[in-house]
Amino acid sequence: MNAPTQPKISLAGKLLLAMPDMPDPRFERSVILLCVHDEGGALGIALHEPMTGIGLRELLVSLDIDGSAVEDSSVLQGGPVEPRRGFVLHSRDWMSSDSHPIDDDIALTGSMEVLNAIASGGGPKSWLVTLGYAGWGAGQLETELAAPGWYLGKAEPHRLFSMAPEDRWTGAFALEGIDPAMLTGSMGHA
Repeated sequence: MNAPTQPKISLAGKLLLAMPDMPDPRFERSVILLCVHDEGGALGIALHEPMTGIGLRELLVSLDIDGSAVEDSSVLQGGPVEPRRGFVLHSRDWMSSDSHPIDDDIALTGSMEVLNAIASGGGPKSWLVTLGYAGWGAGQLETELAAPGWYLGKAEPHRLFSMAPEDRWTGAFALEGIDPAMLTGSMGHA
């Protein structure tokens, strides 16, 4: 039996930006930070869509964490997979044994420890709380990247974190030097 092979280049730490011709309406105007990319597939966290009806304080209360000292903020819809599973993307000035480094600046943590640290004021300096994730099986992301729909960009997490979620799609393209208004949703014919 052959052992699984690693992707030639890991895309962890890169951004997936939905092009205007994105065929899957669930990912229209998506900004997804790829957090894991290996022989088993890929996992990414969407950064562009706040959840309706729930903020950080309400989430903390539902988890029996005192969030009264924390400024309320949006909880993001991290993707369509396991929408009740929580993750925190955060700066690497705070790490736990459960934190997964994505690059030199950012990590992903899925344990309650990071939420307790944020609520107590001792957590990471920068963070985004999400529910759900986007996932791809082995080879699936590579297949999607070969078809129209996605633009692969560099991530500038601290600049993206400071943008309002609804501004991240245009903002991420702007960081790439691209005006998304100039992008077309269909291919021409010669």
